[in-house]
Amino acid sequence: MFNKLALKIGALFFIFILIVESLLFLILYVTFVDERVDEVMANLLARGNTHSEVLEDSFKAATLSHVAMMESASDFIVIITDAAGNELAHSDSIEPEMEDVLQHTDFGQMPEQGEILVDEWDEKRFIATDSPITIAGEHQGHVFMFAETALIKQIVNHLRNQFVLVGIIAAGLTVVTIFVLSRLITLPLIRMKEATEQLSKGNNQVQLNLDRNDELGELANAITRLSTDLDRLKRERNEFLSSISHELRTPLTYIKGYADIAGRAGASEDEKREYISIIREETAHLTELIRQLFELAQLDHNQFPIQKKAVSVNALFESVAALVRPAFEDKNITLKVHCQPDVTAFIDRERFQQVLLNILDNARKYSDKGSHVTLLGRLEKDTVLMIVSDEGNGIPEEELPMVFDRLYRVDKSRSRQYGGSGLGLAIAKEIVESHGGRIAIQSDYGKGTTVRIVLERGEPVAEGFVGGR
Repeated sequence: MFNKLALKIGALFFIFILIVESLLFLILYVTFVDERVDEVMANLLARGNTHSEVLEDSFKAATLSHVAMMESASDFIVIITDAAGNELAHSDSIEPEMEDVLQHTDFGQMPEQGEILVDEWDEKRFIATDSPITIAGEHQGHVFMFAETALIKQIVNHLRNQFVLVGIIAAGLTVVTIFVLSRLITLPLIRMKEATEQLSKGNNQVQLNLDRNDELGELANAITRLSTDLDRLKRERNEFLSSISHELRTPLTYIKGYADIAGRAGASEDEKREYISIIREETAHLTELIRQLFELAQLDHNQFPIQKKAVSVNALFESVAALVRPAFEDKNITLKVHCQPDVTAFIDRERFQQVLLNILDNARKYSDKGSHVTLLGRLEKDTVLMIVSDEGNGIPEEELPMVFDRLYRVDKSRSRQYGGSGLGLAIAKEIVESHGGRIAIQSDYGKGTTVRIVLERGEPVAEGFVGGR
């Protein structure tokens, strides 16, 4: 139960709000108590000042007796003295604490507006005030007012009870509010948890339609995108496994079939040499396919080592052209190389040579005799641009988005004739993107194809491992 997120969030909010409410209630309580105590003190002093003003108009025994008689019917006690502190009249019996106040009063002082003598209501039995009697500028006496602190304590207790009641109600409302809010917050999370559980069970068709623009909405959209990506990856994996099993089975079938034929007793030496030649070709094709699959596996697991350094693009082009020119000449295809001088790129030379070889090999396979293939390199703003263009068969527009997919071949009926595996462009794309670059293909069906590689001009980085997805 205590592992529930809603309970943890609710408890955390409750503790935080309880602390805040307690501090606010404490401040309000102290403020109200101080105000009520000050009010009682001010009323007591005002009452004494009123009596002193009456006595200043008529400082006679009858007036003294009348003031004392008035206070005897109230909750207050009055003691009237002369200037020396001798008692002239009082409304109630004088308690020892009152005597103590009188004894410690400096009767020589004449506060004009009176003063509060005792205000320790939480420690004393009485609070006391002193209002002077001044007649014709001469100090004639004092009016001492006393009030029992029980009245103040009663007011304070009443305020405390009210605050306790309000605090209990506020805490109850807080608990209910936090419970509702925590449920509202955690309900989308519960749905997301259930969705991820479905993903773990293999159900990749998950939809979280949360109509909200906050972080939870973004998380829900991310999970939905993840489910879509997982579903797509599952389909691509199944298609890839199906395709690769076919690719592996085809050369193995050729190898086994021609090996059986070559092993027959009636086969002539010329037939055996022909069959063995076919077996060698299929073995080479199978070896190349396995090598490319191994490279893709390295890219997928971020285990594809690259060593970036400053490489002359012109020198790279000449090296690649020297490797492929015999094959181009054998097919009577002209290979032209154009590169601006002093064009430098921070790349792994060996890996980019592989990229260019894969692209040029495709250009050679799908170009007719007597056509031209151009390898171009130049600087363009802050980028290095490499372009391979041919005058070959071209690619249908509807198939252009799939040319970088693994094992995808445009002309499947002629794939064995050309010896393509459908992995060369996929590997080239992974290598280019591992360098932070972009690769794109433009094609006019029946007229030719152009491959563009764009690399940012940057600084060399240390040796490392980079990979694809």
